[in-house]
Amino acid sequence: MNITTEYFKEVDSTNNYLASRRPVGEDEMIVAWTDYQKAGRGCGTNSWESERGKNLTFSVLFRPCGVPAKDQFILSMVNALALKTALSQYIGEVSIKWPNDIYWNDRKLCGTLIEPTLQGSHIKDCIIGTGINVNQREFLSDAPNPVSMAQILGHDTDREAVLNDTVHCLVGYLEQVAGGHWDQLRNEYRDSLYRRGGVHGFRHPDGRVEPFRYVDVSNDGHLLLQRLHNRELLAFAFKEIGFVI
Repeated sequence: MNITTEYFKEVDSTNNYLASRRPVGEDEMIVAWTDYQKAGRGCGTNSWESERGKNLTFSVLFRPCGVPAKDQFILSMVNALALKTALSQYIGEVSIKWPNDIYWNDRKLCGTLIEPTLQGSHIKDCIIGTGINVNQREFLSDAPNPVSMAQILGHDTDREAVLNDTVHCLVGYLEQVAGGHWDQLRNEYRDSLYRRGGVHGFRHPDGRVEPFRYVDVSNDGHLLLQRLHNRELLAFAFKEIGFVI
């Protein structure tokens, strides 16, 4: 894959920048990273706290090969697997908290925002924006459980090296998508999930906490949980249920 990497001291949002760079050709990836995003975004209305020049905030734009719109969650899976693989080389075992956050123990190391565009029944292209807490030592927002590589390791890490390793891993996983190895990728994703299996507390949007048996994540990205008292199996979309941590 032909990869073009662009660096900015400051930008409003790397996702927004790459949206202005569309279209992208087949077998091409554009990577934009920056020291600081003035309008960095998380999922929904969330923002992403990142101290200027300390962390890794970047986005990638690419054209996935033959991914139907109904199967777009495979891109979320492989991006999370790429982050897990790359970051574990630096800090050891990490896990994927459904749907695509990267966790070290019970603390959030990395978040992702995925924005695909559709053409008919297939995905035309996709922008994936990621924030990795690399060298920030203190977090000031009300985010409940952030952690950085520097806090884990006790020293700073080269952000560009982390970027290159992550992009390399992502390209490898996208090649597996193009090669049709979807079942293998889905199994690897499920095996990498945070708190997979067992009974855990989950919080409903109205604040109620309920214990569920963790069952699975469906191919379309729903979290499958079983009620304890009647064994009812429920499927939740993102934001319809949350972990109690």
